[in-house]
Amino acid sequence: MTDALALLSRRRSVGPAFLTRPGPDASELEMLLKLASRVPDHGKLAPWRFIVFQGDGAERAGRLALDIKLEDTPGLDEAGRQAELSRFSRSPLVIGVISRAAPHAKIPEWEQVLSAGASAMALEVAAAGLGFASTWLTEWCAYDARFRERIGLAAHERIAGFVHIGRPKSPPEDRPRPALGEIVTYF
Repeated sequence: MTDALALLSRRRSVGPAFLTRPGPDASELEMLLKLASRVPDHGKLAPWRFIVFQGDGAERAGRLALDIKLEDTPGLDEAGRQAELSRFSRSPLVIGVISRAAPHAKIPEWEQVLSAGASAMALEVAAAGLGFASTWLTEWCAYDARFRERIGLAAHERIAGFVHIGRPKSPPEDRPRPALGEIVTYF
């Protein structure tokens, strides 16, 4: 089995609560971002970009999430407040994958959206290759226009996901996967 196949066969999602420090250093982060940008991209549009949340930036994003949640739920209890404050600091690093899909004369928007998804998956695989664990989440703030605006997204941009990256607290277990007979047809 090639290294790439071995890596893909052992990649697992590990939730933010099960990730710990240290996260990627500056050179590892740069490598992750470079590898995430090497995905299929019809027309060379780069229909995605990245927002890195770590340190003070992660704390600021958590405060934004809390502020918005309080606009909708002024009586939010203390546990809910803490959950929002720590939303982007539960893991050492969070990378927002932003879809910049837009109408184009030759490239369908759907292909651009898929390219952003491929970028998020490439981040997950690259993180595993560097010995980290990760998970790709959206959660409510990915779909909230106020949050998107406050973190600097343009009106047409969408959050494909937040990829949480860190060291697994324990070896990740596999989960049941669908039987190929249930998901594959031959034409």
